[in-house]
Amino acid sequence: MEYTGPRIPKSLADELYANKPYTYLFGLGDGDTVIDGHGAAMFINHSCDPNCETEEDEDGRVWVMAIRDVAAGDELTYDYCLYDGEGEEPCYCGAARCRGTMYSREEIRRRRRRQQRAAARSATAVPPALPIEPAAEDRVVG
Repeated sequence: MEYTGPRIPKSLADELYANKPYTYLFGLGDGDTVIDGHGAAMFINHSCDPNCETEEDEDGRVWVMAIRDVAAGDELTYDYCLYDGEGEEPCYCGAARCRGTMYSREEIRRRRRRQQRAAARSATAVPPALPIEPAAEDRVVG
């Protein structure tokens, strides 16, 4: 099944969907372009134990393909492997080895490293100086 829709710059998609609770965007390999999903493939859900995977061909078309037998009536799923965003993007797929998020393993590692660096910086940062109260004898009473 092909993931169809107009190809738009990621920056435009970020603007268009800034305040939307959901999107059907599929990031392409160049990282600068997304498909604004139209068609049946946009409704395929995420799973940490998917029965499908996606592949971008040499013409830039994206295909969702089964990676194991799928019984009639089974839901088609693929791993979204999200690579950017602001929120947590929790996963509720229920897989035995669910990551708890729709972010890719690489993105999870990147975010952990960023958190660790921030924690290390704040642990070594010098706290701001506290204002010094004038001594009692120096206070103007008045």
